[in-house]
Amino acid sequence: MTRTRHRFRAVGFSALTIALVAVTASCGASKEAKVISGYQLSPPPEVGALSLPDASAGDTDFTFAAQTGHFMVVYFGYTQCPDVCPTTLAEVKKALQHIGDKAADVDLAMVTIDPNRDSGDLLTRYVQSFVPGSHALRTEDAERLQSVATGFGASYSVTTGATGDIEVSHSGNLYVVDTTGTVVLEWPFGLKADAIATDLEILLGKA
Repeated sequence: MTRTRHRFRAVGFSALTIALVAVTASCGASKEAKVISGYQLSPPPEVGALSLPDASAGDTDFTFAAQTGHFMVVYFGYTQCPDVCPTTLAEVKKALQHIGDKAADVDLAMVTIDPNRDSGDLLTRYVQSFVPGSHALRTEDAERLQSVATGFGASYSVTTGATGDIEVSHSGNLYVVDTTGTVVLEWPFGLKADAIATDLEILLGKA
């Protein structure tokens, strides 16, 4: 029987700078400062020229640029991930629930790093079980997948041992892309839903 061993690969933040962006929200006489919790790279990655087939839309070409007035959240993972992927996607789901109607302006796209086991139907059902309408991105072209991951700064490895055991490691970051195809924010694994929701509210307020 084939067994899968999962290893989470933390991404170093030596090249990252905290985005010290603050927005003051007024409610009557009280004021509350909201601060971005995500990170920004300098210069930010430009991914608008990259694309992958969208299994949730008949394998049509999906470009990494958000719709007008929207932001896109992109995640690299796989459906058999035991902990990092479901935990991360659950936080995104809760964050979108927190922001209410504004969630309609946020699109989620998941790229599988394990296309040999993640069929298009399986990936679609998986990501849409967290956020309905999400995009399931999948390619069996290893070079194309690697090119897209490199463009975002994501890393992964899927190897099969002599006994047939499959070992998977991957970075667990989330990437926020704007309408120009620019990665405007990067959320590290472990960031909670309330922080994600606050970041989205700030971004959408500036859109």
